Order: sequence, then C-alpha cells, then structure tokens
Amino acid sequence: MPAPLLLDLTHTCHTRARTGIQRVTRALRHVLGSEAIAVTHDPHRRQWRELEPWEMANLEATEPAARRGARWPLAARCRGYLARWAGRTPSPLPGNSGLIVPEVFSPRVAAAQPALFRAVQGPRVALFHDAIALQLPELTPPGTVARFPAYLTELLAFDGIAAISAASRETLIDYWRWLGVKQTPPVHVLPLGVDAVAIPSAVAATRSGTAPTILSVGSIEGRKNHLALLEAAEGLWSQGLEFSLHLIGLAQPETGGPALAKIRTLQESGRPLRYDGPVDDATLTAAYAACDFTVYPSLLEGFGLPVIESLRHGKPCVCSGHGALGESARGGGCLTCGTVDAGGLAQAIRRLLEDAKTRERLAAEARARSFRTWADYAAELRDWMRTVPRRG
Repeated sequence: MPAPLLLDLTHTCHTRARTGIQRVTRALRHVLGSEAIAVTHDPHRRQWRELEPWEMANLEATEPAARRGARWPLAARCRGYLARWAGRTPSPLPGNSGLIVPEVFSPRVAAAQPALFRAVQGPRVALFHDAIALQLPELTPPGTVARFPAYLTELLAFDGIAAISAASRETLIDYWRWLGVKQTPPVHVLPLGVDAVAIPSAVAATRSGTAPTILSVGSIEGRKNHLALLEAAEGLWSQGLEFSLHLIGLAQPETGGPALAKIRTLQESGRPLRYDGPVDDATLTAAYAACDFTVYPSLLEGFGLPVIESLRHGKPCVCSGHGALGESARGGGCLTCGTVDAGGLAQAIRRLLEDAKTRERLAAEARARSFRTWADYAAELRDWMRTVPRRG
C-alpha cells in the first residue's frame, strides 16, 4: 500500500464555515480517509504539524457557521508560543507519497511552504478554483483582489495544478502567459465531485393550491448576483405570478450588503421570500427536495457546485450558459441564460413557472445524468498525481 498523502487543511481546520472551497476541502479529506494525513501550518509554533483534536472537531462539525474567518482559541495560541519559546524541536511530518493543497492559501502560508515542500516525498499539487478576484475586482473584497496576483505566481512552485474546470484552467494559463512565464507546471482539468443522494424517480407535482418554490443556494456576495435575482422576482410578483423564493448561503458583508438590504425590503413588504443564511447538510438536502427548481444567478464561477448539486437532486436549474457554468449545464437539466441580468433571469423563471412540460423535461434530463462522486474525484486525482514528475 502506498504511503499516505499530506493534505494541507490550514484554513479549513480553523473554521466551521462551509463556503464552496471549504466544502470541496472537507469532501476530499473525508473520501481520502486513511490515504491522507491532514496537516496545518501553526503560525504560533512557526512550523508544520499534524492536526490537533480541536482542529479535527472543526472538520467534522455539522452545524453551520456564521462567519468565514479562521479562529485560533487562546489555549492553542499559548501552546504554540510556549513551544516556540522553549525551543522544542518540531516532530517531523510523516512519510508520504505527495502533497495536495486544496485551499487558496494566505501569504503567511505561502512563506512557509518551502519547509513543507522539503518534507514531501512525491509530487506537490494544488487545486485551482478560479481567478474571479481579478476578473471581477469590483465585486470582490479589496483584500482578496490585492492578494491574488501573488497567489497566482506562488502556484508556479507546485509540480502540478488540478483545475476544477476547463474555464478555470484557461484563466490560469492565460495569466501566466501574460506574465511571460515559460516554465509552468502542468495544469490538468479535473471537474469536482458531488455528494451521492437518492435520485427521485419523478418530479413531485406542486400540490393543488400551493405556489411553486424556487431555491437559490450560494453565498450572498456581489459576484453571486443575488440583487438581479431579487429584482427579477420582484418584477414577476408585481405581474401576479405566484411562487416563493428560498435563499440559502453565508453572507459576505463586504460585497453582499445591497442584496441583504433588498432581502429585508422585500420581506418587509410581505413578499414570499425566505432567507436562512448558512445551513447544515440535512437542511440543505431537505430544501432541494422541497423546491420545484433552482436558480443560480452567479455572474462567473470556477465550477458552480450548486448547479451540479441541484441536478444531482433531480431539480432543474436556471443559470448562465457561459464559462464554467456552461460546462456544468452542458449535460442537460439546465435552462441557461445568455445574460443573468434581472430581465434574463425573469424570462427564464417565468418559463419554468408557466411551462410544466419544460420543467418536467429538464428534471428528466437531470435524473438521467451521470455524476462524478467525491470518491471518483479523489481516485482520479491520485491517479493523475502518479503521472506528475517532481520539478526542480
């Protein structure tokens, strides 16, 4: 049996938030199981180490978190400072067959990566999600925008990059080409997996006298474009269409403020709008089961996990037909929009509300699709890593 991989979970093991990247990271860690050893950079000890019990508890927690940021308890910080002050020699990282970095890492972690790389005995691979911070800087927190040029350059130190979509791969390669970099690591396209769920055999008919329910899953932030969705819903409600809109997702206060304000305004006016914030997996599964179809109004994605999740639950999805979202929609089950402004979204939503045959056809297409599970994803990632040579 080959030696286990090292899996860098520096950010995810210090937060209970479940943003897209953190869901990917947790899923990968879960399916790899004993094939991977989770490690983190401890800034207080100034060393890499295996995870402590409180960090493992963060990974295994099921309750939703109300904030994204990483948190270190005072006791953990003190242990780290004392160990460094006492000059304790750090325990070496275990023998391994390679390294996977599934997160977007911070400057502090990047500065510590050479020490980690020296402990790795196989290929060092990073997952690449997107460069939306540079593509849509006006809809991204300023700190993230400022960080991203350095992050994209730091990825050059890896032996290989696993991009989550073809669109994501092209974005990264184009950026390196623009920089004039000649020697780059190979960038392999490996679309994400999705949780296995019981696929419904048929679309549940809307109960007589009950308005359809539309679900939208995604963090409330500028680029997710909820403001356009809310404006589309408001227009359709004003025209007399009956439906309820259910939103789920953690709010990003720096760029999600206008959408949050619009949510409050519509709720105060009595519109059938529900916003739950972040929820646990069981609640999310129940929300997919209860809806008639979903809308994912995002302007730009590296992959668009909620689209695939909706289809995996047998529910049609309204989304953009461009970029990575177009890749996810290509296999059927989606009603794609040329533009995801309020007008384009309203037109698509109206069609699915009023055209039961189209809704049923798309649901049948979704149920007929084959989906890569997280176990499939991890197996393909490991197989590809075996072909990646160590760079100088």
